[in-house]
Amino acid sequence: MNRVVSLIFVCLLSLRGFSQSEGTTAVRVLTFEEAVKIALKNSVILNQQKNTLEYNQINRTSNYLGLGPSLSFSSSAVQIDGNTFNQQQGKVVNGIFDQVTGSFNANLNLFNGFSQINKAKQASNQLDGQAYYVNRASQDVINSVAAAYLLVLLDIELLKIANENYDALKKQLEQVTEQVNLGAKSPVDKYNQDSQTKAAEIKALQAEISLINDRSALALILLQDPSEDFNVVKPTWDVNKSSIEEVDLKQLFEISSKSRGDLLRAQKNEEAAKYGMRSSWAAMTPTLSAFATLYSAYNNPHGDPSVRPFVDQFQNDNLRKFYGLQFNLPIFGGNQTFQYRTTYIQQKVAYNNSVLTRKNVEYQVRTDIVKAYQNFKLYSKTYSVSIEQLDAAKKAYDLETERYNLGITNFVDFSNANKTFVQSQADKVQAEYRLLFQKVLVDYAAGTLKPEDFQ
Repeated sequence: MNRVVSLIFVCLLSLRGFSQSEGTTAVRVLTFEEAVKIALKNSVILNQQKNTLEYNQINRTSNYLGLGPSLSFSSSAVQIDGNTFNQQQGKVVNGIFDQVTGSFNANLNLFNGFSQINKAKQASNQLDGQAYYVNRASQDVINSVAAAYLLVLLDIELLKIANENYDALKKQLEQVTEQVNLGAKSPVDKYNQDSQTKAAEIKALQAEISLINDRSALALILLQDPSEDFNVVKPTWDVNKSSIEEVDLKQLFEISSKSRGDLLRAQKNEEAAKYGMRSSWAAMTPTLSAFATLYSAYNNPHGDPSVRPFVDQFQNDNLRKFYGLQFNLPIFGGNQTFQYRTTYIQQKVAYNNSVLTRKNVEYQVRTDIVKAYQNFKLYSKTYSVSIEQLDAAKKAYDLETERYNLGITNFVDFSNANKTFVQSQADKVQAEYRLLFQKVLVDYAAGTLKPEDFQ
């Protein structure tokens, strides 16, 4: 009996251990490259712009095909019971009459104020502009991921610093409490130390809240389940290499003029608007077109033995050819004429606005490059200074801790040294990570970010 009870007890413990191990889920580690890949795949705006690009491709093809002739073929087969004019006999007959007709038609626009040519050029520029916009939208996604990923990385490091500071102050509180109990320190030191420890705990909790919020923001950019826990890791890029890398401002200006998708898109949209304006003007100009028609028919009055065969009628008897030119000169069309004029003014305004948009984007591009360039240099310098600051703050904190434990210095000096040391740790981490991602921001400003660089 005892053996049976023991066996059941062992089995229960095994099942409990199995369930606990089964319920433990490993936290997903998300690299920056994986985050970029997921965001590029799931981005709503990027996918919408890709769909628009597909439409623009079809629109350009359609407008270029409009430069060629239009061809059509029509045919009919009817049976008539009653009076019908018989082309073969040249008279009206009464009875049942079969008729088969066929015609091949061709039309070619010779001149219409170059409307179709301008429409084709407009569609081509719209397609190019949309392609540039898709490229820039991809860079926008990478930039958004970089900013959100950086914040999560900083939050993790700042939380780590806050927790380490809290643990250190908690141990210091235990030591001060013992010294107060032994009469080596005043009770006020215990209260001060306890207050500082609680403040450190609050800082740690606030850092954890920031991490939760920023991780949720990153999950939203990636369109991932916010309830799924994940960690991020520091990219393997060399921050020291980034800090000494030379960046030439004038060269960045030249590169951006050929690489910034929003600038290239604005230029193509300006060209497209210009051709759209010219196309609308063509509606008020004369038009000239050529046309040609090949027509034939077969007539069969029932009961008429003299009906010629189908081939003879269709290829010889009833074969007719029409061809010529058609000229149209608009003089006055009432409301329609005024509507053409209104459309032209609308297109002209759109063109003028596109010129202003292009100029604004040019200034925006130069501003972005100058800002990114100067920030790159300053963050590089800040990172070097933060290393020296942290080293000095660490030495000061160690000395003040030793002096405080020996009773040589007061609590205020020790507290200030601790705050300076913690802040120096945070400054160093922020300077390092911001410099690490600053090269991404410089490439984004210049328009040279490539999704394949992060695959």
